[in-house]
Order: sequence, then C-alpha cells, then structure tokens
Amino acid sequence: MPTPREPDPGEQAPSPAPAPLLDPALQRAMALSGEPIRLRREPIANEVLQICLDAAAAGQHQEPRYELIVVRDPDRLHQLARIYRQGWSVYRRIVARTGTSLDARQWEADHFEDTPIVVVGCAKGLRPVLPAIGEARYYAAVLPPMQNLMLAARSLGLSASLSTLAVWSGWQARRTLELPYRVTPAAVVTLGWPAEPLRDAPIRAGSRYAVLDHHGQPFPDPPK
Repeated sequence: MPTPREPDPGEQAPSPAPAPLLDPALQRAMALSGEPIRLRREPIANEVLQICLDAAAAGQHQEPRYELIVVRDPDRLHQLARIYRQGWSVYRRIVARTGTSLDARQWEADHFEDTPIVVVGCAKGLRPVLPAIGEARYYAAVLPPMQNLMLAARSLGLSASLSTLAVWSGWQARRTLELPYRVTPAAVVTLGWPAEPLRDAPIRAGSRYAVLDHHGQPFPDPPK
C-alpha cells in the first residue's frame, strides 16, 4: 500500500466547500410558487395541521395580536367561496388588462369550497383609522404567522396559497365566521395535498427590488 504523500509546508490546503447559507428544506419551501394549483380532496390529518399551526406561532414573544381560524365546515367554506367569487368577478377584469394569466386563480375561484382546509388570518384589537401607520401595524400582525404557516405547509408537501379575495367583504366574512367586532379578517391561506407537482417560482435577483440608503440608489450587484 503506498504511503500517503506528506503535504508541502508551503502548499495551501484545499478550501472546504462552502456550507449552504439557508437550510435546504427552508430554501425549497421559499422557492415554491404561491399560485393556486389543483388540490386533491384528501383530508389533512390533525397531526400535520398542528405542525403548521405551531410553526405559525414561532417567534411570538408577546401576546399575539392575531387569530387563525381553521375552516373545515362545508357550509362556511361555501359561504367563503361565494364571497371569493364576488370579489374575483371584479378583480379578474383588472388583472386581465395586465396580461397576467388568470388560469390558476380562476380554478381556485371555481373550486374554493372543495379546499380541504382554509385558514383565515385575523387581526385582533380595535382597528385604528388614523394615522395610516397605525392601521398598517394592525394588519401587519397577521403577516408573520401566515408566512410561517405557508412555509411549514410547503415543507411538508402541502400546497399553500395566500389570498384576500375570500375576505374582501369584511361584513360578510364576519357573519360567516361569527367574528366579534375586535377581530378583523385580513387574509386567507388555502391548504391541501397537490394533485400536480408543486412548481418553483421564477428566480429573481432580490437586489432588483432593493435600494441602498435612499430611494433611487440601486443596491449593488453581488460580486461575480
């Protein structure tokens, strides 16, 4: 057996392969497209749903200012679907002018009540009217748990799509979900097992949507 060669004192050891900056499972979940896709009617087990709900609550150090309503009841899903289609009948005309494909949202509008689980994200507390930053802060409380919910769902193989169409009419959504005055519906995530492979979203350079220090100052491109 040949003896291993002794390294030259002046020779540099090869650099180790760089470790990925993001967890591969998280990176994959973030890269998946948020467009609605065809779903199977197969129910989602409570154990799987609990993982998603636990992830939604991750990072909450104070009393949460949000509430997640998990909707499975067929009658309530039907009412939310009716609200969705009301909003979509107007919104699709606006989107059509931009040339954006309507197929994915149209399928969701036609089959919304068949979604196994719809999670409605609600903001808690008295909704401020002025100033605008107060209202923005009020609704912003819903965004982190909804994003965490979708990332966890996608990492488990579920399809997760975010929309506001099913709650565009606040009073109809309140009546459907029996919400008190201090709980305001803000967004909806549909969950289900995909009937087709999950698709990756188009890869975009994040620096295209960022500026440095002030508006109009492009963020520098990463070194090549």
